[in-house]
Amino acid sequence: MRVLMVGDVVGRTGRYFFMDKTPELRQQKNIDMVIVNGENAAHGNGLTPNIFDELIKGGADVVTTGNHVWDNPTVLRIIDTEPFLIRPANYPEDTPGKGFCIFPVGRKKVGVINMSGRTFMSPPMDDPFRLGDKILKQIEKDCDVILVDFHAEATSEKLAFANYFDGRVMAVVGTHTHVQTADEKILPKGTAYITDLGMVGADNSILGVAIEPVIKRFLTGRPSKFEVAEGAAVYCALLIDIDDKTNKAVKVERIFIKP
Repeated sequence: MRVLMVGDVVGRTGRYFFMDKTPELRQQKNIDMVIVNGENAAHGNGLTPNIFDELIKGGADVVTTGNHVWDNPTVLRIIDTEPFLIRPANYPEDTPGKGFCIFPVGRKKVGVINMSGRTFMSPPMDDPFRLGDKILKQIEKDCDVILVDFHAEATSEKLAFANYFDGRVMAVVGTHTHVQTADEKILPKGTAYITDLGMVGADNSILGVAIEPVIKRFLTGRPSKFEVAEGAAVYCALLIDIDDKTNKAVKVERIFIKP
Protein backbone atom coordinates (compact mmCIF):
# COMPACT_ATOMS: atom_id res chain seq x y z
CA MET A 1 0.00 0.00 0.00
CA ARG A 2 1.21 3.48 -0.85
CA VAL A 3 -0.14 6.42 1.16
CA LEU A 4 0.53 10.09 0.46
CA MET A 5 0.20 12.42 3.45
CA VAL A 6 0.11 16.07 2.36
CA GLY A 7 0.95 19.19 4.35
CA ASP A 8 -1.34 22.11 5.21
CA VAL A 9 -3.10 23.52 2.14
CA VAL A 10 -3.05 27.33 2.34
CA GLY A 11 -5.77 29.30 0.59
CA ARG A 12 -6.71 29.35 -3.07
CA THR A 13 -3.08 29.20 -4.18
CA GLY A 14 -2.56 25.97 -2.28
CA ARG A 15 -5.92 24.46 -3.25
CA TYR A 16 -5.38 24.94 -6.95
CA PHE A 17 -1.87 23.51 -6.79
CA PHE A 18 -3.10 20.55 -4.74
CA MET A 19 -5.89 19.92 -7.25
CA ASP A 20 -3.46 20.21 -10.14
CA LYS A 21 -0.66 17.97 -8.83
CA THR A 22 -2.41 15.31 -6.75
CA PRO A 23 -4.07 13.36 -9.59
CA GLU A 24 -0.75 13.41 -11.45
CA LEU A 25 1.10 12.11 -8.37
CA ARG A 26 -1.50 9.40 -7.76
CA GLN A 27 -0.97 8.07 -11.26
CA GLN A 28 2.80 8.45 -11.44
CA LYS A 29 3.51 6.85 -8.07
CA ASN A 30 0.64 4.35 -7.88
CA ILE A 31 -0.76 5.92 -4.72
CA ASP A 32 -3.63 4.11 -3.00
CA MET A 33 -4.70 6.78 -0.53
CA VAL A 34 -4.24 10.53 -0.02
CA ILE A 35 -4.59 12.32 3.32
CA VAL A 36 -4.33 16.12 3.38
CA ASN A 37 -4.52 18.76 6.11
CA GLY A 38 -7.17 21.30 5.09
CA GLU A 39 -7.41 23.60 8.10
CA ASN A 40 -6.02 26.63 6.21
CA ALA A 41 -7.67 25.91 2.86
CA ALA A 42 -10.34 28.64 3.10
CA HIS A 43 -8.36 31.82 2.44
CA GLY A 44 -5.84 30.70 5.03
CA ASN A 45 -8.40 30.33 7.81
CA GLY A 46 -10.49 27.23 8.31
CA LEU A 47 -12.49 25.13 5.89
CA THR A 48 -15.85 25.50 4.14
CA PRO A 49 -18.19 22.83 2.70
CA ASN A 50 -17.41 23.88 -0.87
CA ILE A 51 -13.65 23.85 -0.29
CA PHE A 52 -13.86 20.45 1.38
CA ASP A 53 -15.59 19.20 -1.78
CA GLU A 54 -12.80 20.73 -3.88
CA LEU A 55 -10.15 18.88 -1.91
CA ILE A 56 -12.00 15.57 -2.27
CA LYS A 57 -12.56 16.07 -6.00
CA GLY A 58 -8.92 17.12 -6.30
CA GLY A 59 -7.65 13.80 -5.02
CA ALA A 60 -7.99 13.71 -1.23
CA ASP A 61 -9.53 10.69 0.49
CA VAL A 62 -9.35 12.00 4.06
CA VAL A 63 -9.08 15.62 5.20
CA THR A 64 -7.51 16.36 8.59
CA THR A 65 -7.44 19.73 10.37
CA GLY A 66 -5.95 21.44 13.41
CA ASN A 67 -6.29 24.47 15.65
CA HIS A 68 -7.77 26.61 12.84
CA VAL A 69 -10.59 24.19 12.08
CA TRP A 70 -13.22 26.52 13.57
CA ASP A 71 -11.97 29.75 11.94
CA ASN A 72 -14.71 29.53 9.31
CA PRO A 73 -17.98 28.63 11.07
CA THR A 74 -19.53 27.13 7.93
CA VAL A 75 -17.49 23.99 8.61
CA LEU A 76 -20.08 23.21 11.28
CA ARG A 77 -22.51 22.33 8.47
CA ILE A 78 -20.46 19.28 7.55
CA ILE A 79 -18.19 18.43 10.50
CA ASP A 80 -20.71 15.92 11.90
CA THR A 81 -21.81 14.38 8.61
CA GLU A 82 -18.74 14.02 6.39
CA PRO A 83 -17.24 10.62 7.27
CA PHE A 84 -13.73 11.48 6.10
CA LEU A 85 -13.36 14.96 7.58
CA ILE A 86 -11.77 14.88 11.04
CA ARG A 87 -10.56 17.38 13.64
CA PRO A 88 -8.09 16.93 16.52
CA ALA A 89 -9.39 14.19 18.78
CA ASN A 90 -8.23 15.91 21.96
CA TYR A 91 -10.77 18.73 21.87
CA PRO A 92 -13.34 18.41 24.70
CA GLU A 93 -15.70 15.46 24.36
CA ASP A 94 -18.75 17.55 23.42
CA THR A 95 -16.95 19.24 20.49
CA PRO A 96 -18.63 18.76 17.09
CA GLY A 97 -17.01 16.32 14.71
CA LYS A 98 -14.75 13.36 15.36
CA GLY A 99 -11.04 12.78 15.86
CA PHE A 100 -10.57 9.71 13.71
CA CYS A 101 -12.06 7.80 10.80
CA ILE A 102 -11.62 4.45 9.05
CA PHE A 103 -11.15 4.51 5.28
CA PRO A 104 -11.33 1.38 3.08
CA VAL A 105 -8.46 0.75 0.67
CA GLY A 106 -9.16 -2.43 -1.24
CA ARG A 107 -9.34 -5.21 1.34
CA LYS A 108 -7.57 -3.08 3.93
CA LYS A 109 -9.06 -0.69 6.44
CA VAL A 110 -6.98 2.38 7.25
CA GLY A 111 -7.56 4.27 10.47
CA VAL A 112 -6.63 7.95 10.43
CA ILE A 113 -6.26 9.81 13.72
CA ASN A 114 -6.00 13.58 14.01
CA MET A 115 -4.34 14.84 17.19
CA SER A 116 -3.12 18.21 18.47
CA GLY A 117 -0.01 18.91 20.48
CA ARG A 118 -0.11 21.03 23.63
CA THR A 119 3.29 22.74 23.78
CA PHE A 120 3.06 26.35 22.49
CA MET A 121 -0.43 25.54 21.16
CA SER A 122 -3.76 27.22 21.78
CA PRO A 123 -6.43 26.47 22.95
CA PRO A 124 -5.48 24.05 25.76
CA MET A 125 -6.12 20.43 24.78
CA ASP A 126 -6.37 17.04 26.46
CA ASP A 127 -3.27 14.84 26.74
CA PRO A 128 -2.63 13.40 23.24
CA PHE A 129 -0.52 10.51 24.58
CA ARG A 130 -3.13 9.02 26.91
CA LEU A 131 -5.99 9.81 24.55
CA GLY A 132 -4.05 8.14 21.74
CA ASP A 133 -3.85 4.99 23.87
CA LYS A 134 -7.62 5.03 24.33
CA ILE A 135 -8.35 5.53 20.63
CA LEU A 136 -6.00 2.72 19.63
CA LYS A 137 -7.80 0.33 21.99
CA GLN A 138 -11.06 1.41 20.37
CA ILE A 139 -10.10 1.01 16.70
CA GLU A 140 -7.05 -1.24 16.37
CA LYS A 141 -9.13 -4.43 16.01
CA ASP A 142 -11.00 -2.86 13.09
CA CYS A 143 -7.96 -1.48 11.26
CA ASP A 144 -5.11 -3.03 9.33
CA VAL A 145 -3.17 0.25 9.21
CA ILE A 146 -3.32 3.32 11.48
CA LEU A 147 -1.88 6.72 10.56
CA VAL A 148 -1.66 9.89 12.68
CA ASP A 149 -1.61 13.56 11.71
CA PHE A 150 -0.04 15.18 14.79
CA HIS A 151 -0.77 18.89 14.51
CA ALA A 152 1.81 20.43 16.81
CA GLU A 153 4.42 23.16 17.20
CA ALA A 154 7.26 21.69 19.25
CA THR A 155 9.66 19.30 17.56
CA SER A 156 10.36 17.55 20.86
CA GLU A 157 6.66 16.85 21.42
CA LYS A 158 6.30 15.43 17.92
CA LEU A 159 9.33 13.17 18.35
CA ALA A 160 8.18 12.02 21.77
CA PHE A 161 4.70 11.25 20.49
CA ALA A 162 6.04 9.29 17.51
CA ASN A 163 8.43 7.23 19.62
CA TYR A 164 5.73 6.55 22.19
CA PHE A 165 3.53 5.04 19.47
CA ASP A 166 6.35 3.44 17.46
CA GLY A 167 5.22 0.03 16.23
CA ARG A 168 1.60 0.62 17.28
CA VAL A 169 0.78 2.95 14.38
CA MET A 170 2.26 2.90 10.90
CA ALA A 171 2.95 6.64 10.61
CA VAL A 172 3.12 9.79 12.70
CA VAL A 173 3.49 12.91 10.57
CA GLY A 174 3.70 16.43 11.92
CA THR A 175 1.70 19.33 10.54
CA HIS A 176 1.12 22.97 11.59
CA THR A 177 4.45 24.77 11.00
CA HIS A 178 4.13 24.89 7.18
CA VAL A 179 7.88 24.30 6.85
CA GLN A 180 8.91 20.88 5.58
CA THR A 181 11.61 19.19 7.64
CA ALA A 182 14.31 16.90 6.23
CA ASP A 183 14.17 14.22 8.93
CA GLU A 184 11.92 11.63 7.33
CA LYS A 185 12.66 8.16 8.69
CA ILE A 186 11.28 4.83 9.79
CA LEU A 187 11.53 4.41 13.55
CA PRO A 188 12.98 1.17 15.03
CA LYS A 189 9.63 -0.62 15.38
CA GLY A 190 8.30 0.29 11.94
CA THR A 191 6.55 3.67 12.23
CA ALA A 192 7.11 6.23 9.48
CA TYR A 193 7.90 9.72 10.76
CA ILE A 194 8.58 13.30 9.70
CA THR A 195 8.54 16.29 12.05
CA ASP A 196 6.54 18.42 9.62
CA LEU A 197 5.11 17.73 6.19
CA GLY A 198 5.26 21.40 5.21
CA MET A 199 2.53 23.06 3.16
CA VAL A 200 0.91 23.39 -0.22
CA GLY A 201 0.97 27.14 -0.78
CA ALA A 202 2.70 30.11 -2.31
CA ASP A 203 6.48 29.76 -2.48
CA ASN A 204 7.22 33.48 -2.20
CA SER A 205 5.44 33.96 1.12
CA ILE A 206 5.72 33.61 4.87
CA LEU A 207 4.05 30.28 5.62
CA GLY A 208 1.70 30.84 2.68
CA VAL A 209 0.79 34.39 3.71
CA ALA A 210 1.71 37.62 1.90
CA ILE A 211 5.06 38.87 3.17
CA GLU A 212 4.56 42.58 3.90
CA PRO A 213 1.72 42.33 6.48
CA VAL A 214 3.72 39.78 8.46
CA ILE A 215 6.82 41.99 8.50
CA LYS A 216 4.67 44.95 9.51
CA ARG A 217 3.33 43.07 12.52
CA PHE A 218 6.84 42.17 13.65
CA LEU A 219 8.06 45.76 13.19
CA THR A 220 5.15 47.51 14.89
CA GLY A 221 3.79 44.94 17.32
CA ARG A 222 0.32 45.92 16.15
CA PRO A 223 -2.33 43.88 14.32
CA SER A 224 -1.94 43.63 10.56
CA LYS A 225 -4.42 41.89 8.30
CA PHE A 226 -2.91 38.80 6.73
CA GLU A 227 -3.70 37.83 3.14
CA VAL A 228 -2.94 34.55 1.43
CA ALA A 229 -0.02 34.96 -0.94
CA GLU A 230 -0.42 34.28 -4.65
CA GLY A 231 1.96 33.11 -7.34
CA ALA A 232 3.94 29.93 -7.90
CA ALA A 233 3.34 27.31 -5.24
CA VAL A 234 5.17 24.45 -3.52
CA TYR A 235 3.74 21.02 -2.76
CA CYS A 236 5.04 19.23 0.34
CA ALA A 237 4.13 15.69 1.35
CA LEU A 238 5.43 12.31 2.51
CA LEU A 239 4.93 9.12 0.51
CA ILE A 240 4.79 6.03 2.71
CA ASP A 241 5.14 2.44 1.51
CA ILE A 242 3.43 -0.05 3.83
CA ASP A 243 4.12 -3.76 3.50
CA ASP A 244 0.88 -5.62 2.75
CA LYS A 245 1.91 -8.63 4.84
CA THR A 246 3.33 -6.99 7.96
CA ASN A 247 1.40 -3.69 7.78
CA LYS A 248 4.62 -1.91 8.74
CA ALA A 249 6.16 1.09 6.98
CA VAL A 250 9.08 -0.07 4.85
CA LYS A 251 9.97 3.07 2.88
CA VAL A 252 9.38 6.81 3.01
CA GLU A 253 9.93 9.42 0.33
CA ARG A 254 9.76 13.13 1.02
CA ILE A 255 7.88 14.98 -1.73
CA PHE A 256 8.81 18.57 -2.49
CA ILE A 257 7.53 20.01 -5.76
CA LYS A 258 8.65 23.51 -6.63
CA PRO A 259 8.05 25.28 -9.95
